Amino acid sequence: MRKLAIVLSIILACMQMSAQNFIPIWAKGKIPNSKGIQVADSIANERIYQVGTPGFSIWQPSVAENRKAAILIIPGGGYARLSHIISGSQLAKWFNTIGVTAFVLQHRLPQSPDLVNKTIAPLQDAQRAFRYIRAHAAEWGLDPNQIGVMGISAGGHVASSVATHTEDLSAIGDSLDKQTFMPNFSVLISPVISMTEITHKGSHDKLLGEKPSDAVVQAWSSEKLVSAKTCPSLLFHASDDHVVNPMNSILYYSALLKNGVSASLHIFPHGDHKIAILCNPGSTDMWPALTKVWLEEMNILTPLK
Repeated sequence: MRKLAIVLSIILACMQMSAQNFIPIWAKGKIPNSKGIQVADSIANERIYQVGTPGFSIWQPSVAENRKAAILIIPGGGYARLSHIISGSQLAKWFNTIGVTAFVLQHRLPQSPDLVNKTIAPLQDAQRAFRYIRAHAAEWGLDPNQIGVMGISAGGHVASSVATHTEDLSAIGDSLDKQTFMPNFSVLISPVISMTEITHKGSHDKLLGEKPSDAVVQAWSSEKLVSAKTCPSLLFHASDDHVVNPMNSILYYSALLKNGVSASLHIFPHGDHKIAILCNPGSTDMWPALTKVWLEEMNILTPLK
């Protein structure tokens, strides 16, 4: 019984820590693109299937190891769910080991019954998250000009969208509106980029519907929206990815180069659609080390004193 009590105490402490760690990004009653329907969070099997309260959890390094940079991590899940552990908090913990503060986003999913326009909701929440982080950067010891985005799979589509869409979808008339929502850099893993024929069909259908117009497809294909003002990007993909065609990363990388934007692309021979922190085959296991070196090479990480 004593061992059980200790275990339960630890679990309760972790739950309390997690609850205190979550920050809603919209004030109550101020969520845009909402019908006003109360939606409950739905979590099962380490995945979030419905988001009632958009926001993010924060993962911080020690004060002594804080390198002033931050990254907003957008988990994958095909726009049907958020794999917030394997492509969220696990990555956040790793970023802490290199002195980077990490935020794991929980954005609204297109199937939410509360949405007026299902397509724009994930991007609205990502834009708002960037504004919130920059507004509070000083509190967390961050440089507001060194805040990037990381997206995995469909989260890569949200990440590349926030990096390329210049239309303000998140302004609600409060003080955060004055903050920019554009990221300073991006790191994309096995990303869905395009909504054209090379897209991931599940993500495409969930976000745009099964038969969107050509104009809508073009408007949500990130490779079509890259400009000289798009942030530098680091991309990882596996050539044997059977879920998201690696041409997604290639097209985005090519668009960045054509527009004179610094970009780095690594396509590994193996890894399928399972690139994560652990269990990466062969050279794919190098992606975390390559990320750290790239962040230093791009002068995103301040030197430790």
